[in-house]
Amino acid sequence: MAGKRTLVIGASTNPSRYSNIAINRLVDAGHEVIALGLKPGEVAGIPIQTYPESWEEVDTITMYVGAARQIPFYNYILSLKPKRVIFNPGAESEELEQLLSHHNIEVLEACTLVMLATNQY
Repeated sequence: MAGKRTLVIGASTNPSRYSNIAINRLVDAGHEVIALGLKPGEVAGIPIQTYPESWEEVDTITMYVGAARQIPFYNYILSLKPKRVIFNPGAESEELEQLLSHHNIEVLEACTLVMLATNQY
């Protein structure tokens, strides 16, 4: 697939949630999506995993959970060695952002939906 393999952390089957909208738009834009959430389900044909699995060649992780809920994922995120992590509005985490920067992973405080809409993804 030509798109960027993207892990969405905080995936939701609720169509009004930004993570849900992002999954749909990422799929529409031709990106390979992996979804991780609290509850199993499916969005745009993508199953929502409820347990962190090891994935190869994850280009981007886009965060839709707040800083406190990110803590259990620190080692998991680092183990995936993504090129970048996008902290969507409300998901900013100074601690995780510093940790990622220390491991030479690009940190963006941005909105995945805006990035896709403006061809900056």
